[in-house]
Amino acid sequence: MHQGMHTDTERCVRAVQSKDARFDGWFYTAVLTTGIYCRPSCPVVAPKPRNMVFHPSAAACQQAGFRACKRCRPDTSPGSPEWNHRADVVGRAMRLIADGTVDREGVPGLAARLGYSTRQIERQLLAELGAGPLALARAQRAQTARLLIETTALPMAEIAFASGFASIRAFNDTVREVYALTPTALRTRAPAPSSAPTASAGGTLTLRLPFRAPLNPDNLFGHLAATAVPGVEEWRDGAYRRTLRLPYGHGIAALTPHPDHIACRLTLTDLRDLPVAISRCRRMLDLDADPVAIDDQLRTDPLLAPLVDKAPGRRVPRTVDAAEFAVRAVLGQQVSTAAARTHAARLVTAHGERVTDPEGGLTHLFPSTEALAAVDPDALAMPKTRRTTLTTLITQLATGAIHLGVESDWPETRARLLALPGFGPWTADVIAMRALGDPDAFLPTDLGIRRAARDLGLPSTPAALTARASSWRPWRAYAVQYLWATDSHPINFLPT
Repeated sequence: MHQGMHTDTERCVRAVQSKDARFDGWFYTAVLTTGIYCRPSCPVVAPKPRNMVFHPSAAACQQAGFRACKRCRPDTSPGSPEWNHRADVVGRAMRLIADGTVDREGVPGLAARLGYSTRQIERQLLAELGAGPLALARAQRAQTARLLIETTALPMAEIAFASGFASIRAFNDTVREVYALTPTALRTRAPAPSSAPTASAGGTLTLRLPFRAPLNPDNLFGHLAATAVPGVEEWRDGAYRRTLRLPYGHGIAALTPHPDHIACRLTLTDLRDLPVAISRCRRMLDLDADPVAIDDQLRTDPLLAPLVDKAPGRRVPRTVDAAEFAVRAVLGQQVSTAAARTHAARLVTAHGERVTDPEGGLTHLFPSTEALAAVDPDALAMPKTRRTTLTTLITQLATGAIHLGVESDWPETRARLLALPGFGPWTADVIAMRALGDPDAFLPTDLGIRRAARDLGLPSTPAALTARASSWRPWRAYAVQYLWATDSHPINFLPT
C-alpha cells in the first residue's frame, strides 16, 4: 500500500508530473521556491523535482511554513484512505481528531480515549504525520473556517466560534498563516456561487463532498434507503436524508450523489458541529476509500474480477452513529428488512427526541443509549431471548463497558460483542463492518453471501469461503458489497 508514501520521492514526483488525482490526500507537495503546498493533481505546471519536498499531511506543510495553494486548494482533497483501514493507534487517533475530539477535550482527552500518555500520542503522530495532535486539529479548524468564510454571510466572529477557535485573534492569525490572506480577503476572493457551496438562513449549508473516483452509488445509497428507519431517515427527491445527534446540538443531513462529488446539505442547530457533521457524513458514505487499490486487489480473484469490472468503486455503507447501528443490528436479527424497520420505528417514536424538519418528513433523533437504558424491557415487543440480547447490549453501551466510537480497537471490540448473549459472528461482523469501519470485516455465514458464492462457483460453506477469501484481505468488507450486489434486493439499487 501507500503507507508512508511521502518518503518515496521518485514515486511522488511521478504522481505530481502526471497530475494523478488518485494520490490527492495521500501526500502533499511543498514547493521550496514559492513557499506554497499543493495536492499531487494541482493544474499548475509541475515544479522542478529538486524544488519539491513531500509531506504526509497538510498540517505538516503548514508547520514547515508553507501556505495552501489557491488554485488546487489542497485542504479540500479527500482524506487519506490510510486512516480508514489502519487499526493501529495512529489510525485511531486520526479518526478521533477528524471527529473533533481535540477541539472538545484537548490532547489529554484524545490520549485518554486511546489509553496512552499525551507524550506517546504526540511522538507517534509526529513521527508519522510530521505534526502533533494540536497542529492536526488546527489544520482542520482552518479548513472549516475557510469553508464558512467562502460559503456563508456569517459575521467573522461567529465563524471563529463555529470553527472551534478560542479567540478571534487565533482565528485571524491562523487564516492569515495558512492561506496568506485575511479572512475578509478570503471572502472577497471566493469563487462565484454557481460552483461554490452556499448557506442560507437558519444554519443550513450546502457543500460538495469530494471522493476518489470511481464511486458506485447504487449499493451505497440503496442500502441506506432500503433500511431507512421512518422518522430518522428518508429518501426524498434523489437525496438520502437523516437526523444527526451531534456534540453541541443536532442536525439534518441531505446527501445526493453526483458523478464527481456528493452534494451535502446540512441544517445544524449549532454551527460548531459543522466539522463533525461533515466528518460523519464522509465516514457513512466511505468517501475516503481508495477504490483503485481495493478493486485491484479483489480483481486478483478470477471469480470476483467480473463483478468488479462490471460496476467498480463500490463503497461500504457505514453509519453516523455506531451505537445506533448496533441496536438496529440486534433488532434486525432473524427478521426481514421491513420488520427491522418497524421495530426501530417503534423505539424511535416512543423514546427518540423530536425534531422539526421544514424540508421533509424527518421527526426524531434515534434514541440515545441513556434513553434506551431507561426503557422497561417488558415494553419491547419482541421474543424474550432477543429482548435479553438488546437490553444487555444497551446496558453495556450505557455504562461504557463496550464503546463503539471511531477509536474502537476492532478485534477487541468484536471479541467483547461476541461475549454478549445472542451475539453470533454475523451480528458482531456486521457491526464491525458498518459501525466500526473495519474494511476487512467478513460475513461468511450471511445467507445472501452464501447464495452469491454458490452462484459464482465460489465455495459456499463458511469455513471454505473464509479460506478462499484470504486473498481478498484486507478488503473483505468490499468483497461483501460486490457479492451482495449479485442479488435483486432493493439494497443494491438507487431508489427512483
